[in-house]
Amino acid sequence: MSMAKFVAVMLLTPLSFSILQSTDLAAHGHGSHHYNMNKYGPGSVKSSQCPSQCTRRCSQTQYHKPCMFFCEKCCRKCLCVPPGYYGNKAVCPCYDNWKTKRGGPKCP
Repeated sequence: MSMAKFVAVMLLTPLSFSILQSTDLAAHGHGSHHYNMNKYGPGSVKSSQCPSQCTRRCSQTQYHKPCMFFCEKCCRKCLCVPPGYYGNKAVCPCYDNWKTKRGGPKCP
């Protein structure tokens, strides 16, 4: 992969996740689901569980590698991965509130 393509993918990935999240919110009305906070909330994942949780989270994106990279980074920091393939980030406030330098979502 050329450097230009890599940079383009890295710049577009947060935008893609934002669009997917917006689509999910629109499709489900208010976007809030009632998930068991003990199962998905802060501290619900051990560091060793991050790869499997992120594999689940990133399984339906065409940007699997960047999704996995950022998901695992977020998981290790927050010890939480939201349920589903995208959206539902309110269940894990740390995951939801971590932003890029440009103000976009850091975590997929």
